[in-house]
Amino acid sequence: MKLTVFGATGGIGQEIVRQALKSGHQVTAVVRDPTRLTVTGGGLEIFRADVTDPEALRAAVAGRDAVLSGLGARSRKDAGVAARLTRTVLDAMEAEGVRRLLVVSAGPVGPDPEGAALVDRTMRGLISGILKDVYADLKEMEDELARSTTDWTVVRPPRLQNKPVTGSYRTVVGGFPLKGRFIARADVAHAMLAMIDDPRTVKQGVGVAY
Repeated sequence: MKLTVFGATGGIGQEIVRQALKSGHQVTAVVRDPTRLTVTGGGLEIFRADVTDPEALRAAVAGRDAVLSGLGARSRKDAGVAARLTRTVLDAMEAEGVRRLLVVSAGPVGPDPEGAALVDRTMRGLISGILKDVYADLKEMEDELARSTTDWTVVRPPRLQNKPVTGSYRTVVGGFPLKGRFIARADVAHAMLAMIDDPRTVKQGVGVAY
């Protein structure tokens, strides 16, 4: 497949690029600073662009089978970037008629797991309160996706870890795995790539965790 990856220099974005190349896909990695992308390999195109300009992004998404995005706030002071930059990506995709889009959000933005224990509900509530600006940004991003014409999927992980890919995670379409508290960035990337051709995930939020 021909894939475009936004947020390609981030933890999840670099894993998407690395794993997609290993699987034989052609990957366009959209970056502001190419020196921050440590992944190399045949089939990789580095596309340097201002992600705030939809016209500049049209060439990056034109003719692609899917677009995957790891765009989002790296800290509370960056709150607002997820919705703003995703809106730009949507504008570029809609202008080029590209439909499939998978993005990273966060577990607490979605519903509580069915049957979740009080301790888990309490922890999610505390985290949501501490990071309320970040999660409000992600909720706005999800609302933008819902209003778009794309075949979107929102992937909602819990706390992220830097560990190798395992493939042993659980996914819940429209919900979140019970007692799911952690997941590696590499496994989030693995799950996103696996969902590209999964019709059950289209226009759905998908919880992913161990």
